[in-house]
Amino acid sequence: MSFHPDPEINRLNVLGEPLASCCFDPITGYYRDGFCHTGYEDMGLHTVCAQMTDDFLDFSKRTGNDLSTPRPELHFTGLKAGDFWCICVTRWVDAYQQHAAPLIKIQSCHQSVLQFVDLNILLEYAL
Repeated sequence: MSFHPDPEINRLNVLGEPLASCCFDPITGYYRDGFCHTGYEDMGLHTVCAQMTDDFLDFSKRTGNDLSTPRPELHFTGLKAGDFWCICVTRWVDAYQQHAAPLIKIQSCHQSVLQFVDLNILLEYAL
């Protein structure tokens, strides 16, 4: 994984620019700060800023990660089509391989995504 302990270096996107925010409503990111950056404790690599679709939400639920059902005990209201969310890069790759990948905010996808997905593929899915 491309990770550097210096937060400024760790906050670059796949274009080599400063990482843009993904979403503040609902608040997303592994660190719940609106950004898809990562760190040593983020084992899932929540580094892809994706716009939710019904197809992707169904795919994610079928493959073991229900993002649409509210979980009040976790302060999670559930996602719906149109919401943006930092998802795990491997979940996006799985969805891509199954023709269910959502569009992405490319400026908000962490640079480490490039270790899993070619930039040209990401550009095809960029909003």
